[in-house]
Parts: sequence; structure tokens; C-alpha cells
Amino acid sequence: MRKGLALVLLLTLLVGGCSFGKDDKPPAPPAPDLTSAPAGVAVNKGPFESGPVKAPARGALFGAWIKPDALTHVGRLAAVDSLQSDLGRPLRIVNTYRRFEQMVGTPSDKEFLARGATLMVSWATGDNRSILDGEHDDLIRKQAQAVRKIKVPVLLRMRWEMDRPNLRATMWSGPDYIAAWKYVRAIFKEEGADNVSWVWCPTAEGFMRGDAPGFYPGDDQVDWTCVDVYAGERFEPIGDLMGPFLTWAAQHPKPIVIGEFGVAKAWGSAGRAAWLKDARRTFKANPQIKAIAYFESDPEGNGPNKQFQLTGDPAAFREFHQMAKDPYFTK
Repeated sequence: MRKGLALVLLLTLLVGGCSFGKDDKPPAPPAPDLTSAPAGVAVNKGPFESGPVKAPARGALFGAWIKPDALTHVGRLAAVDSLQSDLGRPLRIVNTYRRFEQMVGTPSDKEFLARGATLMVSWATGDNRSILDGEHDDLIRKQAQAVRKIKVPVLLRMRWEMDRPNLRATMWSGPDYIAAWKYVRAIFKEEGADNVSWVWCPTAEGFMRGDAPGFYPGDDQVDWTCVDVYAGERFEPIGDLMGPFLTWAAQHPKPIVIGEFGVAKAWGSAGRAAWLKDARRTFKANPQIKAIAYFESDPEGNGPNKQFQLTGDPAAFREFHQMAKDPYFTK
């Protein structure tokens, strides 16, 4: 682990612990040491095979998921518009979540696409073995047709975070997931949905454990590799958290999208700002990272270690705003 920020974060953990009561706050760490190289670098500089959604030649596309007050057309637009107004720029990638039975091509999807954003659809497909048994063929075909009809390239994260232990009951195993991935992709091909860039997106923790690579469908099946990475339960530099993934990804000729990233409120405003500052330079040090999407949300029922919204936290949002305005991310 790098000296500077890594040492500060370790001391923060030792003093404050990994969970906090209502009145407890971790001590704010000082700014990271920016004189040393960031932790975690994917050395693959391309060229990359990215499918219909082309990776920028330089820099990275900037985006986010913003939890709306209501999951409606108006609510989704208002959430994105509010963040864009605060940042003073449009998002190039809008992440959106869909249950298995929810179709792409909603009015808000079409509005975001009309504005020039790239849609990243995080699609929660179901039980892999029931998919392989053909129980959902009609649903999958309907989704493929819906994607085809929007006629512009989209990023599709088929059952992102498939390596999470709490999903094992429906994922079953890596081979089951891989077989289901190929099965679904074949149906999309039959339906002429050739405007999809297929995004494989496990968790950073899955690479730390070592089981995530077992879910990889193969370079011939994947257009973008991806990782979801959070400073939630563990407050460490983002390069350390996703280091094992970056080492793995460097061996594959695919651009990387950071599908979700976030730093929890539990770590204090100054700590969050320092983490984001280090994240920005880590992204820039990795030429294989071609897109990033912040998880701007406080999921209901989660404690402070899993609350990631930056709006309302002046110091942290200021650093996020600096990232958004960095020319490297304005593509």
C-alpha cells in the first residue's frame, strides 16, 4: 500500500473502526501524498476492442447513477438535470437499472439519448439455470427487440456484480453465469440487436477474493471490462481496492469502465474529498480506464458505511466537481 494516503487511511481505521454510531465520526485525514505514484495501474494502452460504444482515444467518459426521488420519467430526468446543473456540465454516461422484466427504451431513456448521453443499462437478469432451460426466452427476445429499436449504441451490464456471495443462489457458479451470458447474447444476435457493447462488471472484492475471474465469459464475448469499487467498509485508496482487478484487466484487450464507484459518508467530509482527489489521479494514470460512473445515492436502509451521495457534502462535492471539470473527463 502506498505511503501517504494509505497510511492516513489505516490510522483512521485504527482510531475510528469500520462502523460508527449515530454520534460517532471518524477523524478527518489530511490530504493524500500526491508526490508518489497512485496505487494500481493497468498498463495496457490498447488499441482496445470496445464494440458499438467506442472508447475515446484519450481521456475517459464521465457519468453517474443518480437516485431519483421517484422512479418515473419526470423523477429520473429531474435527478440527472439537478446533478448536471450542480456540476455545470452534461453527463456523457447515464447509468440506469432494470429488473429482468423491465424494458429498455423508456421515455427517460430516449430523452437522455436525445441529449447525446450514452446509456449504460444495468440489467438484473434472473436465475442462470432457468435462463438456460429456456424459461425466459420470450422476455429476453423482447428486451433485445427493445434495445434494437433505440438504434444507437448502448452499454449493457448483464447481471453486474454476479460474483457477490449473496447472488450465488441464482448465479449458481461461474460456468453457469458464462453459459447464460452466451445464451442471452446469442438471442440478441438473432434479434439483430447489434448496437450493444457487452459490459462484464464484477466487484473489486471478487478480485481480492480471487473468484471473480471465474465468471469471465471470454474476450470474444465481452466488449468492455468493468469493476464496481467502493470505499465503504474499507477505507483505502481506490488503486489498492481495485488493484487486483487492474492487474487482471491489463491482460485483456478491452477498455475499462468503472461501473460504480463511491466513498461512504462514514469517513467524513475531508476524508471523502481526499479519497476522490486520489481517485481522479488514479483514473488518469490508467489509460485503459475509458469511462467512469459515480454512484450518487444513499440506498434506503443502509448505514453510513453504505451511503455515497456527495450532494450536500460541500468539501466532497467540491472535489467531485473538480473531477467533472478536469479536461481529461470532458470528452
